[in-house]
Amino acid sequence: MPHHVAILAYDGLCTFEFGCAVELLALERPELGVTWYSHAVCAVEPGPLRAMGGLSVQAQHGLEALDAADTVIIPGWRDVEQAPPPALLDALRRAWARGARIGAICSGAFVLAHAGLLDGRRATTHWRYLERLAAMFPAVRVQQGVLYAQDGNAITSAGSAAGLDMLLHLVRSDFGLDVASRVAQRLVIPAHRDGDQAQLVVRPLPSFEHNAIARLMDWVRENLRARHSVESMAARAGLGTRTFQRRFRDGTGLTPTAWLVRERVMLAARILETRPSLPIDAVADLAGLGSSESLRRHFRSHGLPPPARYRRLGGATTQSAATTV
Repeated sequence: MPHHVAILAYDGLCTFEFGCAVELLALERPELGVTWYSHAVCAVEPGPLRAMGGLSVQAQHGLEALDAADTVIIPGWRDVEQAPPPALLDALRRAWARGARIGAICSGAFVLAHAGLLDGRRATTHWRYLERLAAMFPAVRVQQGVLYAQDGNAITSAGSAAGLDMLLHLVRSDFGLDVASRVAQRLVIPAHRDGDQAQLVVRPLPSFEHNAIARLMDWVRENLRARHSVESMAARAGLGTRTFQRRFRDGTGLTPTAWLVRERVMLAARILETRPSLPIDAVADLAGLGSSESLRRHFRSHGLPPPARYRRLGGATTQSAATTV
């Protein structure tokens, strides 16, 4: 049976967030060669439902459809000061008790919080609402400066566009890096941005320096097997070591070393998925991680299972590299 996704629709629907969920999880993708999600759009209230932009939505299902969902998506919420209907909260609690995964985009985190499902858990929302979420729900461990946060079966995203990162994380968790990358390619968006990447847009680098660092990153990605140090990367970018480190972090949210390790882990994961007979030591070598022990250690630090198990699972794990916080 395909993994079944319930996408909520409500009066005052956040159209962009709803569209993101439909595009990522409800659109048929036969070209991927996997058993893709089945889905149901579930009305919180009787329709037709008003949506932002002067649209109206008529959903075919009601809240009872949440009882069959493996994943529930809350695409924002109409007003952070307005408590959700009790029937919605009860349906979410039932889904949670069954073990369903629940994802909330942007202000949708407030719906999860009202249901009590974020108590004691890490969660985030749009930067404008972080203080309000913390004040209204002191039991929630509010995370600042992240794109999304996963804690168990609860996953929340920051702003609306960060919902795309969160939804791609779900695809990566369910189907592996290769499938998620192909979905991202079709959407013409980055295949991976870290969950702990800053929400706010960082100060852009001057064009020359930005291009130099961008060219360096492209070159390193093509030569991950080679030995790299902060000093050698700085020299290739034509910058002093300290300046390079500062500007690299300003531009990416990561240190050069953390970025390099992440790229190598992602390459190793892709090799494991696509070359099933290659020995683990050879995978580690091709990815520039040295040995199988180093590969295992870095997989563990990025929330991935041991490489051999990752290969057996085909990359479809409950977590994926460098995404949970």
